[in-house]
Amino acid sequence: MSLIGQSVSVLGAGVAGLAVARALALRGASVTVLEQADAIREVGAGLQISPNGAAVLRGLGLQDALEAASLRAEAVELIDGASGDGVTRLDLARLRPGQGYHFLHRADLIDLLLKGAIEAGVTLRLLSRVEAVDLSGLQPAVTLETGERIETGLLVGADGLHSHLRKAMNGAEKPFFTGQVAWRAVIPAEPGAQPVAEVHMGPGRHLVSYPMRGGTLRNIVAVEERKRWAEESWTLRDDSIDLRLAFGGFSPRVRGWLEQVEDPWLWGLFRHEVARNLAKSLPEGAAMILGDAAHPTLPFLAQGASMGLEDAWVLAEALAGHDTVAAAVLAYQAARKPRCTRIVAAANANARAYHLKGLPRAVGHTGLRLLGRFAPAAMLNRFDWLYGHDVTQGGV
Repeated sequence: MSLIGQSVSVLGAGVAGLAVARALALRGASVTVLEQADAIREVGAGLQISPNGAAVLRGLGLQDALEAASLRAEAVELIDGASGDGVTRLDLARLRPGQGYHFLHRADLIDLLLKGAIEAGVTLRLLSRVEAVDLSGLQPAVTLETGERIETGLLVGADGLHSHLRKAMNGAEKPFFTGQVAWRAVIPAEPGAQPVAEVHMGPGRHLVSYPMRGGTLRNIVAVEERKRWAEESWTLRDDSIDLRLAFGGFSPRVRGWLEQVEDPWLWGLFRHEVARNLAKSLPEGAAMILGDAAHPTLPFLAQGASMGLEDAWVLAEALAGHDTVAAAVLAYQAARKPRCTRIVAAANANARAYHLKGLPRAVGHTGLRLLGRFAPAAMLNRFDWLYGHDVTQGGV
């Protein structure tokens, strides 16, 4: 169906929201993004964009902006947390020379997506906090905290973990606390920092770090198993002493990084089911969710941003490539739900692999060393279904 002049309201100016806004606007839609904040600020920390996500940015005409804002990863190194000794190294530059793995600050990704959306004609409305979503009429409708009611032909929910639209489509759901919490922090990078993702593994905990912003900053994500619950939020601060104590048995390199951390962010890691309904047809419109609103994902495959980018492309292609909204809704659901379910499950499994203890840990590390020495490509091949997938090359 033609999207020219089609009214679309997008909830949330995050990665998925801005990406889908540009994707739809480039196809002729009249897109408005409703963002609850009063400004698009530099928030968050680092993130990784794997080749499947980079393919979408390329398809959206943002490849040059991505290259300018990011560092290309050369390798992933798995390291014994206590000793600092290498376990294995995946040489991405050599083994996957045609694929781009990128490190960048979340704020820089948001910035390039925002510029891309505005360039495509998207309207951004700040201070637009959603109070309620109504899917009972002919078209989707949103009520803002100000009392304003907005009816739109297409409503796209990219409104994150606590999505109003997901709840309206699927009812209330209760996530499951994994028994893990994660700290996020950014520190100055040491001179000459190499574009390598380091995974320091220890019993019941691990720490991932990589440089960004031209090698001037270092991103840190540290995960610990614990029974104490932490709020599922991106805006909770913690005492840096707690972080240092949790990783006190790690190598001097890691401890040196953590000595520089002040007021880290802390969040509890919860498992969510992929939403039962990713989209819903109405008599004169439709509602769809994507990104964290549809499938919040544990960070152990670094797929949160890339999944949102994939969603954005597939949603726009489904709407543009089908004669009716109802057909597009079915196509979007069919294309995204199986893949997202598989990615979420794989991320869950990766958490266990990083936190082995005792004999399983020794056996696992020995196996990784042997694979890294004799069959390094095999370790990457097992995730070809994920990183090698390009949603821009297939119809929906």
